[in-house]
Amino acid sequence: MLYYLFTWLNEHIHIPGAGLFQYISFRTAMAVIGSLIITTVYGSRLIRLLHQKQVGESIRDLGLEGEKKKQGTPTMGGLIIIAGILIPTLLFAKLDNIYVIIMIITTLWMGAIGFLDDYIKVFRKNKEGLAGRFKVIGQVGLGVLIAITMYFHPDIVVRQQVTNPSSSRPVEVVINPSTGEKIYAENVKSTKTNIPLYKNNEFDYAKVLDVFGLNNVWVTFGLFLIVVVLIVTAVSNGANLTDGIDGLATGTSAIIGITLAILAYVSGNIIFSDYLNIMYIPNSSELVIFAGAFVGACTGFLWYNAYPAQVFMGDTGSLTIGGIIAAFAILIRKELLIPVLCGVFLLENLSVILQVSYFKYTKKKFGEGRRIFLMSPLHHHYQKKGYHESKIVTRFLIVSIILAIITIVTLKVR
Repeated sequence: MLYYLFTWLNEHIHIPGAGLFQYISFRTAMAVIGSLIITTVYGSRLIRLLHQKQVGESIRDLGLEGEKKKQGTPTMGGLIIIAGILIPTLLFAKLDNIYVIIMIITTLWMGAIGFLDDYIKVFRKNKEGLAGRFKVIGQVGLGVLIAITMYFHPDIVVRQQVTNPSSSRPVEVVINPSTGEKIYAENVKSTKTNIPLYKNNEFDYAKVLDVFGLNNVWVTFGLFLIVVVLIVTAVSNGANLTDGIDGLATGTSAIIGITLAILAYVSGNIIFSDYLNIMYIPNSSELVIFAGAFVGACTGFLWYNAYPAQVFMGDTGSLTIGGIIAAFAILIRKELLIPVLCGVFLLENLSVILQVSYFKYTKKKFGEGRRIFLMSPLHHHYQKKGYHESKIVTRFLIVSIILAIITIVTLKVR
């Protein structure tokens, strides 16, 4: 909203400094600052309100050290994160940008699912919360919405070099200064995405189907839809599982958010995308403002969520965070980097899948269930081994930083 106001003031009244709102870097910085203020200053007020309403976490007895002290700690703190994301985005981003619109919808969509789950747990006194099948339906529904929008919306395009430019599409002429050669590029609908350790860092979903002779619009869309749904479901559940000890999901998500902001900036900047030899995605740089608000919200929430936590984000926060990360990566066509970037989420997911699968297999074969880990998800395994929460979180965050650096480096590795 402020972007449009200051743009008008700059054009008609020429107020000094109003032109700063044309710069993505300035608006991103303002989004980060605004988000930090909202989450730290107003977060304490929400925590007091949650205390008054007795919105406390019901802790299951898992035999973990210090878990009884957390009984009654306010939950549903994800509302702070959502406010810290949406308010700065609405203030500083271009609200007619399709990428920003999708991210706002994603935040509200996953926030609603998480809020309903927490509401059932807290106010209906049902520890199971929202039935798993309804969570999955919500996640699949979001994935379908994102896939349809990306595949068919005319404003979601990439810029590609073409040999026979179409007169009906905007054409950019680039002249090679050394040879005088003209290069034509168009904004086109594409099924390409970035992939690490591969020539040109590009992978085309349509080419997978060429092998089977099935390459047509609807079959390609079906494959893309499946990939998007799987990513949204896996990442949102991974974030949910990671939110098991104080500050782990919040800190990890902040690191991931910074990395996504960098990736969005270079993908939406024609100079950097050309230098890194990755696809240029017009108008996607506006997502950097959203990413700034996301990082600010996670960091500000960590003020209260670090050990010992004064508030838990609940599913309201964890499902929202996971959905945002998945949707963001898909929009900037970096979804195939998620196994590396979100490696902590992946390990948490895998630890649960392996634990449950092995337990069922051994129970069927030997009559007695056996376990790979002392407890899953993975962070509970280390708790059982006697590691303090703070040490586990610190080491997981170090791993997240390493994975984030590897993710960025892969842009230049062929």
